[in-house]
Amino acid sequence: MDFQEKDKKRYPLIKSFSFACQGILEAVRTERNIKIHFVLTAIILFFGWYFSLNGMEWLFILTAIAGTIALELVNSAIERVVDLVTDQFHPLAKQAKDIAAGAVFIYAIFSIIVGLIIFLPKLGL
Repeated sequence: MDFQEKDKKRYPLIKSFSFACQGILEAVRTERNIKIHFVLTAIILFFGWYFSLNGMEWLFILTAIAGTIALELVNSAIERVVDLVTDQFHPLAKQAKDIAAGAVFIYAIFSIIVGLIIFLPKLGL
């Protein structure tokens, strides 16, 4: 079976979910930034519970968390694909990696702003 035939093979839905979970676990195992995001997620979830966030606050916090982690996963995937395509320095490869990292950075800043808007009043600030 060549690559194209294998690529066209359809998997049961549960198998697709398994592949997705394997990807997440691989990223957690190998990517420093994903580990940082998950540690911060645990801390933020604790404080959300501690301060008894309301439904709307949870919605914003969870959207910020999920968006940041999802973008970090996409960034890691883009970095791996670029590294697979070339092992030499190329300006376009650098741009692809930098642009993907920039997307994560913008969303992380958004997430921090969301957190500040929600948590600062709860701290009396």
